[in-house]
Amino acid sequence: MAQFVTPTARLPRSSAACLDAAAEHDPALRDPQLRAAFEACRVLHAEHGKTYYLATLLLPPAKRPYVWALYGFARYADEFVDSLTDPDPDALVAWSDDFLKSLDHGEPSEPVGRAMAATMRRWDLPREHVEAFLDSMRMDITETGYATYDDLRRYVYGSAAVIGLQMLPILEPLTPDAAARAQALGEAFQLTNFVRDVGEDLDRGRVYFPAEDLDRFGLTREDLFAARAAGRTPGPVRELLAHEAQRTRELYAFAEPGLSMVHPTSRDCLRTAYLLYGGILDEVEAAGYDVLGRRVRVGLPRRLAVAVPGLVRARRARAAEARWRTR
Repeated sequence: MAQFVTPTARLPRSSAACLDAAAEHDPALRDPQLRAAFEACRVLHAEHGKTYYLATLLLPPAKRPYVWALYGFARYADEFVDSLTDPDPDALVAWSDDFLKSLDHGEPSEPVGRAMAATMRRWDLPREHVEAFLDSMRMDITETGYATYDDLRRYVYGSAAVIGLQMLPILEPLTPDAAARAQALGEAFQLTNFVRDVGEDLDRGRVYFPAEDLDRFGLTREDLFAARAAGRTPGPVRELLAHEAQRTRELYAFAEPGLSMVHPTSRDCLRTAYLLYGGILDEVEAAGYDVLGRRVRVGLPRRLAVAVPGLVRARRARAAEARWRTR
């Protein structure tokens, strides 16, 4: 599991600046222990969610720590069941129970939980979203496949859609219609991961493609495991992956109007994440869906080509917002 930052450790200057900015509206973030907790989440985010972390840099500094907390909480919980070297599902159950109890009585006992609880308080995030997420993480303990797409979506709602909904208050929606788009974008990100990470998921004994889809292409779970063991992606599997990618693109298309339904200072962050995650599907397609023996990535040049112009626009948006507030 993660190595946490101690309260006495010196925070990187960039982290301290973001926490100082957030503390102007949330005085709790002046507490050294809580600051160290947010920094622990940032380290998790930077190490394990590089695409998402890059997009987060386009947000106003005061909002970034809360995104670190959302990602850090999700990653920490996920690691209990997804670690390929040291999974500990029993610990997930104990940790999640302790966290939920702490929301009613006291503070969470470890840093990631403390940062998440502070984020829930600051942005009034519904407890039921956190419960839905933890329920999906527990499903990974016993569920290794899903019969239908509707069955899979019930899992994805907790594992990803609610994270999109948790992000929304931080991004400051301008219309209630933004909620459905945020939920769809969270789902699209998760389904993108399923396509990209199919090989690693098979190593964990899981298949996140519905059995009804496998049937459509004349495949069984055993066919997927055999292909992974052989390190090759036969034609029917490529057809399956193309089908799943197209379904995911439809979710991205539905989510796209939501990129302009949030505050102007949040839009470039959201659009950058949208483009970079969508770019993963482009890379899978460019590889001919040959992903069972390797993990495709969006290369650094493309990431920078998307992020740098977004960074310029984001700075202009923040400057315009500052000028408007001083009138």
